[in-house]
Amino acid sequence: MTSAPDNAPATPAAERRFKHYWEDFQVGSVREFGQMPVSREAVLDFARQFDPQPFHLDDTAAEASLFGQLSASGWHTCAMTMRMMCDDYLLDAASLGSPGIDQLRWLKPVCPGDILSVRLTVLEARPMNSRPGVGLVRSRWEVLNQHRAPVLTMEGWGMFRRRPDAAPGARIPG
Repeated sequence: MTSAPDNAPATPAAERRFKHYWEDFQVGSVREFGQMPVSREAVLDFARQFDPQPFHLDDTAAEASLFGQLSASGWHTCAMTMRMMCDDYLLDAASLGSPGIDQLRWLKPVCPGDILSVRLTVLEARPMNSRPGVGLVRSRWEVLNQHRAPVLTMEGWGMFRRRPDAAPGARIPG
């Protein structure tokens, strides 16, 4: 038998009351969150497991690369972003997952010693036509380093349960 991961809800989603439902994601709203330090050990561990390119694993190879120093995999940056999203709002939300990411850009290298945070902007919110109890939220996430410089941007959709007491014709957020 496996145990639930840290911060995972113990109560099944159908029985829980959530802090954030679809109606809480107002179009135009912006929230900033997270403080994710990037350690050398984490960069190397992720690279060994998932992206073993030399500039993610070896200082000499990294110095000779376009990055000029050891850098985190872009996929590691995405994973750290996902963790910050979970810690800030997703684990307290009536989230039903995501149909995907429409855009993803790695703008600057992320290196050991960086501290990442996230800026989330809600771009669009609409009810799901095929499921009246579900709403779609299109968001833009900007990942910033400690100098407030963007290192990653992505846009995509999230699916969230509608508030249980919301009428089918209730107001669309925004």
